[in-house]
Amino acid sequence: MNYDPNRVIIFDTTLRDGEQSPGHSMTTSEKLDVACALESLRVDVIEAGFACSSPGDFEAIDTIARTVREPAVCSLARCVESDIKAAAEALRHAKNKRIHVFIATSPIHREFKLRASKEEVITRAISGVRYARKFTDNVEFSAEDAFRTEPDFLVEVVTRTIEAGATTINLPDTVGYATPDEYAAMIRDVRSRVPNIKRAIISTHCHNDLGLAVANSLAGVQAGARQVECTINGIGERAGNAALEEIVMALRTRRDVYGPVSSIDTTKLVQTSRTVAGVTGSHVQRNKAIVGRNAFAHESGIHQHGMLANPETYEIMRPEDVGFAASDLVLGKHSGRAALRERTRKLGYDIDEGTLDRAFAEFKTFADSRKAVDDDDVGRIVARHCAPDQKMDGAII
Repeated sequence: MNYDPNRVIIFDTTLRDGEQSPGHSMTTSEKLDVACALESLRVDVIEAGFACSSPGDFEAIDTIARTVREPAVCSLARCVESDIKAAAEALRHAKNKRIHVFIATSPIHREFKLRASKEEVITRAISGVRYARKFTDNVEFSAEDAFRTEPDFLVEVVTRTIEAGATTINLPDTVGYATPDEYAAMIRDVRSRVPNIKRAIISTHCHNDLGLAVANSLAGVQAGARQVECTINGIGERAGNAALEEIVMALRTRRDVYGPVSSIDTTKLVQTSRTVAGVTGSHVQRNKAIVGRNAFAHESGIHQHGMLANPETYEIMRPEDVGFAASDLVLGKHSGRAALRERTRKLGYDIDEGTLDRAFAEFKTFADSRKAVDDDDVGRIVARHCAPDQKMDGAII
């Protein structure tokens, strides 16, 4: 399989796994809006849905396949001919298409969900991949619950599905049970023991039940995976999936550790995050990494002083690189003199040290009773302590 070892393929499953999160169902028009945002973001693969799951999902995949031109458009399917046929039909107008087939491989899934033997699982997996190859040569196979699958059996399944024509092999931590070291060890084991592994790209797909989805995905990249399956804002089943924005910025910011990067236009991360939040009605918490409102906001006086001296004292990324206009020095009870002086300058005042002392004393008392202090509050406080010649044109009073 030819691929660039210095690049990680970003497989976005916001519209499939993300939508499976309770309360996150989307209409066709909403899915199309998100798909267009993802194309603008420059994701490599958009998993648009599960074609056989409902007429609405089929319609959404078909609509996206007709509209999106650059990313590959993908539909999920069980290793069942009717599922795969529905996926192929929904994708028939796609410029670039992928069929993603899966079957569970772990003992607990084989016994309680599939009620199938190892031999039956392998037979279904091979059959599913071969049938999907009748419609496209871009076929991904997922061994659902791969992490809890016996290593020897996982190696056998992967070997046989690559023989059948799978070009991407996904090794999910479906229930979010793995630790980074364990997840990386699984991928290294598959890479070292599957004889035909070079004919396929290994993918990660990690859930966040223990809060380790991003860490596990990045560990997978370090172990040799070159596709990461993720969602905007980390939405998805239960506690969610690995967050696209966190993975992409970790790869970019710590390239010295991870090596490969993505093709994502990171300046559109905030915009895409807000598009998905608006469509789903599920807004990210303020302290969410990369795209949260507080990700580049500072209230502590010590931090604000450092930021004013050199932003790199407290920020390892530039806010502009992810789509924010600038860092935000929030005025509150923890803020210091340096931040208040900077804000007064922006509001049109040129005050001396004595005036600043008096204004700062009132500001601290006022801020103790407020969540935050806005520009109007600052303007009124400063105006009470400064002389007329300290107010420049346009100063807030």
